[in-house]
Amino acid sequence: MAKRAREVTREVTAVRRPEVRLPPLAPHGPAELEPEGDYDGLEFRNLDLSGQEGTGARFMDCGVYGCALDETRLPGARFIDTVLSGVRGVGTDLSRASLRDVEIHDVRMGGVQLHGAVLERVLIRSGKIDYLNLRDAELRDVVFENCVLAEPDFASARLDRVAFAGCELRGADFTGARMKDVDLRGAALLDIARGVDRLAGAVITPSQLVDLAPAFAAQVGVRVVA
Repeated sequence: MAKRAREVTREVTAVRRPEVRLPPLAPHGPAELEPEGDYDGLEFRNLDLSGQEGTGARFMDCGVYGCALDETRLPGARFIDTVLSGVRGVGTDLSRASLRDVEIHDVRMGGVQLHGAVLERVLIRSGKIDYLNLRDAELRDVVFENCVLAEPDFASARLDRVAFAGCELRGADFTGARMKDVDLRGAALLDIARGVDRLAGAVITPSQLVDLAPAFAAQVGVRVVA
């Protein structure tokens, strides 16, 4: 048994976390975001960016703190070595965006569109995100930590070295997802609405297996009758 436990431990590759060290930042002025805008070494603090258009914009070595992002359009945007903290918003469009070495802290958001996005070395810590759309996205070295994800959509996404630590997954959809080295053992709540058959490549605990047993049984057509 001990040998088997060591083998399982070796099979789970550790997630590489981002290490964002921001330089001194210059404040971003009152100007609105611009499509294809180039933002380098700037601080966005307590700004209302709702409804603004930043398609294809590039954010490098930036800090975004306490900003409102309701209906903000950022499809195809690139975030590199950037921190987002305390942001809030509904319907933020980040479809096909690229996030590399990014930390996201204490957010309160709903309906975030990240379908087709690429996330690499990203930490999402604390806060709550409702209806997170990650369909067809690629996640590599991503950690969800101590946050609440209500009805997240991972359908057809590719998850490679992804960990859920202390977070709640409520009504998650993994339909058609592909997983490798996905660690679900640290999830405080693991509620999978669809796609339980796509957990090959993930690791769960014995107690989580018991909780998911009805979903597994339904997937293979087994009726459980007392």
